[in-house]
Amino acid sequence: MRQQATTTEIGAAVSTPLPSPQQYAAESARPLVSLVFVAPLLVIYELSALILGPHVLRNGADIWLRHFLGAIGFGQYFLLPLLTCGALLGWHHMRRDPWRLNSGALPTMLLESTLFATLLFAIAHLQRALFVPTMAVPCQVDSLENTGTLGRLVGYCGAGIYEELLFRLILLPAVARLLGWLGLAHRSRWAWAVLGTSLIFSAAHYQLLSAAGYSFDWYSFSFRFLAGIFFAVLFVFRGFGIAAGSHAMYDILVEIL
Repeated sequence: MRQQATTTEIGAAVSTPLPSPQQYAAESARPLVSLVFVAPLLVIYELSALILGPHVLRNGADIWLRHFLGAIGFGQYFLLPLLTCGALLGWHHMRRDPWRLNSGALPTMLLESTLFATLLFAIAHLQRALFVPTMAVPCQVDSLENTGTLGRLVGYCGAGIYEELLFRLILLPAVARLLGWLGLAHRSRWAWAVLGTSLIFSAAHYQLLSAAGYSFDWYSFSFRFLAGIFFAVLFVFRGFGIAAGSHAMYDILVEIL
């Protein structure tokens, strides 16, 4: 009997496998597919944060974005995840992508994110083998003591989403556009935007930009700078979903291993 492959509107995703690596690469980079892919991480993080409260480790990007929204009069708890979804849907609309998705891409995206996370984990161990590390110590260790393994694992789901939202989805294109206005060519402005936002991403983990950050040391700063470049390149070439998934999976690998 002939099996018919159907493609439906959002809400009834296709379950047929993708026929080629090229189609998978294009499909998995789409904002709508990225939203569906990261939605479970977003739900797990936000609901667990409500249930576990202070026992969830919150990342700086989440705190800064919520403080900004609260400062302009929008302090509702679920507004930030809703705006995250809205940003991806708006990006999808601006690209004029079809409102269809192929669910066959999602398991492969999970595998791809795990592979990239493992690669970054290997890079971290290579750096450790080449350089003698000076371990960074949190300024406020109470925040870590109050969070158990579950709270940290849940927190890493949020870090994968909100740090990628702030530094890659928002800041990276904004800096690239600004450099374009200053006259830089397309490749040059994106290269400098990747480097600049990666420096900011690394610095954001320290006391310079966060009261609850780590004490500064060159070893961890240089690795976070490399990690920022790594995630920025993933965002540019593989989309938000792969970047956020790889970020979350890397943090989880570090916690587990």
